[in-house]
Amino acid sequence: MNRLDAMHLFVRIAESGSFTAVAEQMNLARSVVTRQIAALETHLGVKLMVRNTRRLSLTSAGSAYLEKCRVILDLVEAAEASVMEERLTPRGNIRIGLPLSFGLKKLSPLLLEFTQLYPDIHLEMDFDDRQMNLIEEGMDISIRIAGQLEPGDIVRKLGTCKLLTIASPDYLNTHGRPAHPSELSEHDCLGYTLTSGGASWTFDINGRHETFYINNRIKANNGDALTEAAAKGLGITRQPDFIVNDYLASGQVESILEAFTPKELGIYAILPSNRYIPHRVRVLLDFLAKKMEQKNSGKNK
Repeated sequence: MNRLDAMHLFVRIAESGSFTAVAEQMNLARSVVTRQIAALETHLGVKLMVRNTRRLSLTSAGSAYLEKCRVILDLVEAAEASVMEERLTPRGNIRIGLPLSFGLKKLSPLLLEFTQLYPDIHLEMDFDDRQMNLIEEGMDISIRIAGQLEPGDIVRKLGTCKLLTIASPDYLNTHGRPAHPSELSEHDCLGYTLTSGGASWTFDINGRHETFYINNRIKANNGDALTEAAAKGLGITRQPDFIVNDYLASGQVESILEAFTPKELGIYAILPSNRYIPHRVRVLLDFLAKKMEQKNSGKNK
């Protein structure tokens, strides 16, 4: 038994809560994973985990061992990296979670460029707007667009975007142009279902955030679909600028309620923990931050 490999496996299982999930992530047979943990428990002379058909839980010894394993593995990785980084090209696997619209429109071209620059890095991209559990899903990083983060999130801010309220000229000519967010209750709205914004929208009213409930004619978990619906005159929607800018430029929609636009949203890279960040992931973070800063600088000129 390689003790460091067994410790790494134990940490992965403890964090994900599943032997099967870790076996799939590491492309191992479940029986191999089970034998490794059994061998580790035999070596230590204690039970680390209690397993049944429904759930997995750590014993008190397992919880204490988990924290020490994390420290040890972080120190090993940091020690190796400090020696190797100066002479080695970044290499290895990176699994990254991406929001669908922003990922396809803005990040996919950058990530393809990144893989051309670093051919020894193997990139797996998962496009999904839902909030991911990075540890359970074996992700190295996810990109999230949010006005507020969860307590304890480990992040690096990559940029910002604006939320714009829009409708088509035909809709506004037929139903009128709302002059205040309170008038939205009289209109057909198109809500995004993966946030609280699907049922209410928050605006900046005299420097304070106020929430207004809306009547949804259409709801969807994709901003592109809702923007297309707005362009066809089906209602009012509120979407990030990277989705609506082309529609605004072509005149298919108009921006409304601009005096009440809420603060910008942050574009964040979310990391699974505050442990040592692998060199390849740091290289990717630096690359994305630099590219997005360049794009924002060009936009502001």
